[in-house]
Amino acid sequence: MSVPVQPVLDATDPQTWGPAIDEAVNAISRGGLVVLPTDTVYGIAADAFDEAAVAALLAAKGRGRQMPPPVLVGEVATLDGLAIDVPDDARKLVEAFWPGGFTIILRAQPSLQWDLGDTGGTVALRMPDHPAALALLKRTGPLAVSSANKSGSPAAQDVADAERQLGDSVAVYLDGGEAPGGVASTIVDATGPALRVVREGAVPLEALREVADVEGTRTSPEDDPSDPPAGAAEDDE
Repeated sequence: MSVPVQPVLDATDPQTWGPAIDEAVNAISRGGLVVLPTDTVYGIAADAFDEAAVAALLAAKGRGRQMPPPVLVGEVATLDGLAIDVPDDARKLVEAFWPGGFTIILRAQPSLQWDLGDTGGTVALRMPDHPAALALLKRTGPLAVSSANKSGSPAAQDVADAERQLGDSVAVYLDGGEAPGGVASTIVDATGPALRVVREGAVPLEALREVADVEGTRTSPEDDPSDPPAGAAEDDE
C-alpha cells in the first residue's frame, strides 16, 4: 500500500514563497499540521486555539498531554495577550533575545480558550528569528509548535528528516533549507520566585545574566525532575 506524499513546498525565498505560505495558512485553518523552518530546528505547528489540532500534534510526535507544546508568536506585543503577571526581568530577557532562540515560561491568561495539554496554568512562549516562520505567524497568529521529530528522537535539521519522522501526519512541509541554528532554544521559567533556566540551549546562561538575574538549572537532590514546567521538554524547538 502506498503512503500518501505530502506537499513539500519551497520557503527559501521571500520573493517566491507566497504560494507555499498560502498553503500552510490554509492547512492550519483546516486544523492540519505544518512543518516549518525556524532559527533553531524544524518545528511542527498547529493552531494553538484548535484543541483537536494540538492533540493531533502531540499524537504525531508520540507525546502525551503531560508534555504540552510551546507557543510561537510573530511579535513581542502578543506576549501580553497570552500571559499575565510578567516579571520585569522576564520582559528584559524578551526584549534582549526576541526574536531568537529563547523561550520564556509564564502564567497563561486564564480567559484564553485553548487546551495545550497539562500546562498547570502556564505557557511557554517564543518569537523565532526566521523569516519564513515569521511570515507564517503573521498570517495565522500564535501557533503551538514543537520540534519536528518523534518524541525521543533528534530534532529535524532539514525538511527531509522531518518528513522521514512524521510522514503523512503533516499536511504541508515548508522547506527553508537546513536549520541555521541546529540547537534548540534556551528555556527560562519565570513563574516562580526567581527566574530559572530549565533547559540550556541557543542562548547561554552567561548572556542571560548580562540582562537579568537568572538562576541556572537545578541539580539538588530535592528537585523533582519528573515534574517540569510546561514547555520544558527536551525535544522541543
